Amino acid sequence: MLPLATAAQMKELDRRAIEERGVSSLTLMENAARAVADAAWELLFPEGEYRPKSGSSSLIVFHKDGLPPTPEEQRHLEEAREIVESQYTDPFPRAAVFCGPGNNGGDGIAAARLLLERGNCRVRAFFVGDRSRMTPDERAMEEKLLAAGGVLEDFAVDMTSRETLEATLTEEGQKAVLWLSTCACMVDALFGIGLSRPVEGAFLTAVRLMNGKNCPVVSCDIPSGVHADTGEILGEAVRAAVTVTFTRGKPGLYTGEGSGRTGEARIVDIGIPYDLEHEMFRELPRLEVMPQPDARLPLRPRAAHKGDFGKIFILAGSEGYTGAPVLAARAALRTGAGLVYLGVPRDIYPIVAVKCDEAMPFPLPEDCAAVLDRARGCDAALIGPGLGRSPEAEGLVLSLLAGLECPVVLDADGINALCGHIDILDKRSAPTVLTPHEGEFARLTGAALPIRNRLDAARDFARAHRCVLVLKGRGTVTAAPGGSACLNASGNPGMAKGGSGDVLAGMTAALLGQKHLRGEGRMGPAELAALAVCLHGLAGDRCARRMGEYAMLPGDLIEALPQVLGEWAERP
Repeated sequence: MLPLATAAQMKELDRRAIEERGVSSLTLMENAARAVADAAWELLFPEGEYRPKSGSSSLIVFHKDGLPPTPEEQRHLEEAREIVESQYTDPFPRAAVFCGPGNNGGDGIAAARLLLERGNCRVRAFFVGDRSRMTPDERAMEEKLLAAGGVLEDFAVDMTSRETLEATLTEEGQKAVLWLSTCACMVDALFGIGLSRPVEGAFLTAVRLMNGKNCPVVSCDIPSGVHADTGEILGEAVRAAVTVTFTRGKPGLYTGEGSGRTGEARIVDIGIPYDLEHEMFRELPRLEVMPQPDARLPLRPRAAHKGDFGKIFILAGSEGYTGAPVLAARAALRTGAGLVYLGVPRDIYPIVAVKCDEAMPFPLPEDCAAVLDRARGCDAALIGPGLGRSPEAEGLVLSLLAGLECPVVLDADGINALCGHIDILDKRSAPTVLTPHEGEFARLTGAALPIRNRLDAARDFARAHRCVLVLKGRGTVTAAPGGSACLNASGNPGMAKGGSGDVLAGMTAALLGQKHLRGEGRMGPAELAALAVCLHGLAGDRCARRMGEYAMLPGDLIEALPQVLGEWAERP
């Protein structure tokens, strides 16, 4: 687990470090800049040395009215050609650093100086915005840049519309844009974690230039245009190859659309006292990201029998949805469940029975009490995959939810059955895990789509209804009743196919049902649910590497589980 912090929490932590502990703000900025410069250096010299580009380029100029260029225009053309073609003979790579007003811009200015002082590369730093809004620390870093022989150039190019392009793209602006096209790396230090409005004007031009020049970008703290807390894209945002974030990760790096702009996220220590950080966060609900399991799955007891590893009851399936129950059952077994009882409607039982070897399917009796009796003998229940929304199915879901005292995982139509009956969830004393995607969550809560702040929405629901909520999507959020939350960093778009959620639901139920995993001193329901999400994503990543995101199927996730679980399980 890696700790996260919201923008407000990080600002308060910085303030306390500076005002209460006497940590120099310039030292913090210098340390941050050094980490950014290191990341840029690795991109400039990916194999330890720089090889100038090979080939040639040409400039295509369309002149109005078909007239030949004037001598002045011809001069501009020759200068432009020289800028572009020089990249093939220059022995040093070129780096551009975009700096905005504020301490994030100060990080960028300092990083430009550090790159300049290392030598062996050409560095230009561009200031975007109003200089009157520069912070004292940023101005101090500009003075150090000047002393090192650099300069902070004004970048007032606004290419966001034809009107502004014609008005503002001066000769110097044209040359700057051409020079940027020859860069081997760019640094994004336009905005910090406090951005809450859409990117516009010259800032938007800078973002578009960084995205459109086919060279890798290093972002300071968070890619400009990404909301630090929600991952929302504020108009447009930088696509970073590497994001160097300071002290703690930010939620927006791992969830929502922002997670697709982060690239490699590196959390670096910039000198905040650890005891101060611990003191500030120890009383707050935990907020973490899980790129991989935090610990290995414990060794299974040597003298145990199948009953010790969980009897799982699954209620799933309906006409036209015979795959969902089978995927859920197979996933539960692959994740270590000892016994899996699979209850399906009588009319699809013959189909499901043929597909099941290890799970034990049975046709649902018409008497709801008989179903409840069978489920009561189990250690965990999964309700909902492919179940349908008939009145009979919804009634059975509500009866089971009200009558079961074991942990219950509600997925798909199990969640839909709660609409208008949330009181039944509130009355449960045993753990309940809900695994909705955004559409199901919106139906259940009345939230508008898209959900702009997935993290807060999940935490608020889990607190209000004393359950574990797994809000699926990019950077799946697992929220606990006490307010803690875990974002998932594994997985890929190849998993966005019908059936992947059934696999996750089966895995979650299996982990909840295994006695040696839960209980005093072990993992609670929220930790087990987050672990299931992480392992599910790691299985997806293994499938993507092996067969590609287009071709992988939900069943392939189950087949990848032996390798994933083997990697993360203790060995005898």
